[in-house]
Amino acid sequence: MDAPFIYDRFVTGKNFIARKTECNSLRNLLEHRENICIYEPPKSGKMSLIQQTLFNMRMAGRQYLAPGVSLFNVRNTARFLTKLGSAVIRQAASTPAEYEDAVRNMLAGTHFTFDQERFSCCDEILTLTDEPDENDIRKILALPEAVAEKADTDVFVILEEFQDLLSLGETESERIFRIMQEMFTGRDRTGEHFVSFILTGSKVNAMKFIFEERKFFHRTVEHIPLLRIDNREITDHIMRGFLTGGKVIDQELLSGAVELFKGNIWYISHFAAVCDSLSKGFMNEGTMMDALAMVLSVHEVRFKAMTDDLTVHQLSLLKAILDGETRFSSVEVVEKYALNSSANVRRVKDALKKKEIITFNEKDEPYFLDPLFEYWLEKYYFER
Repeated sequence: MDAPFIYDRFVTGKNFIARKTECNSLRNLLEHRENICIYEPPKSGKMSLIQQTLFNMRMAGRQYLAPGVSLFNVRNTARFLTKLGSAVIRQAASTPAEYEDAVRNMLAGTHFTFDQERFSCCDEILTLTDEPDENDIRKILALPEAVAEKADTDVFVILEEFQDLLSLGETESERIFRIMQEMFTGRDRTGEHFVSFILTGSKVNAMKFIFEERKFFHRTVEHIPLLRIDNREITDHIMRGFLTGGKVIDQELLSGAVELFKGNIWYISHFAAVCDSLSKGFMNEGTMMDALAMVLSVHEVRFKAMTDDLTVHQLSLLKAILDGETRFSSVEVVEKYALNSSANVRRVKDALKKKEIITFNEKDEPYFLDPLFEYWLEKYYFER
């Protein structure tokens, strides 16, 4: 029997709820040959959205290849290029012989070599014989277009944790961004098939730095924000999940839990799964409080590590945010929370953004990126 609440992987089909607007936007952009970026906090549903959209397109008869690469452990250009190139090649070739036929000529004149022994056992099947130069970068970034032409189909390249390219250093990351932007700008949009890049990131402020502050990929990449899922849709989805096992939960209490997690479907699914394991029938408030305590215990070590890494001034600013303050540089707020000066407030805000604890909306209003951390901070750290 399928688990009614999934939180250990991306979801599609009956387990995917709402986000029709985002699915339609993503599909429309892909069909119009656009590149896309999506940046939201971890476990916000980025990959579920992408996979559900691709599933819908496949069901409608659209053919494509969708190589995906996670960049979370990429710390040098060579690793980025070998991971990306290997993922694209594996979409075009399932055997070494197919590689010889389909891809070898595409990488002629580069420092890349094909490791045939790794084909059957490793994801990365390319190696570099020297430090990668600009030609190597351009060849790998152009590889999806060559594969699209060879395979006679569209290619959608998914780059997860795109912001981690910043860890390569300012000079190297900007070189890669510049080359990508040049290729996006100069791409031929009149061909039969097309390549779109889907760039995702879970470090919101780092992605904002790339796309909004530095304005890389301006007018060459479209941003799709994830809207908050309606509370009613979430509660209906969770209640249906319980009903499949013959269980019932109080709707008003469930609505309170959904609000506590601020609509984060991953946290809510985890919470519901724990509730499900604790009950054989009707779930009352006691059951739900026990489930919340268990969910908190899973994340408490992480939350404590986050607060241990904060200065007194950073904690004071977080307390001000919890109190609903927004004019942090005002004399009243600076004095009330002992923030020293408006200049110090700016430094503290930047530090908290860099640590991906808070971010700011278009009105310059702050909000926590992790709703459970916000709850834990107020209730357990500040004991309010």
